[in-house]
Amino acid sequence: MSQFAAQVDARKYEPKDKHAVIFRTFFDLKKGEVMELVNDHDPRPLHYQFLAELDGTFTWEYLEQGPEVWRVAIGKVS
Repeated sequence: MSQFAAQVDARKYEPKDKHAVIFRTFFDLKKGEVMELVNDHDPRPLHYQFLAELDGTFTWEYLEQGPEVWRVAIGKVS
């Protein structure tokens, strides 16, 4: 069984849709659950958006840091 409640492979989405899909998936998580984000570049701008909009409600852990694949575990704290 996966350690992740959900996975978003952002490489499958158009750039204009990526953040909406990621945030929708995050909001659907229950407290304590973790999602996996897979991307083809460092999602640092997304991390800044999470900090600006949801500071204190999530965890962010890089699992793989490129150069071709980036994986991040994003957990829902509250």
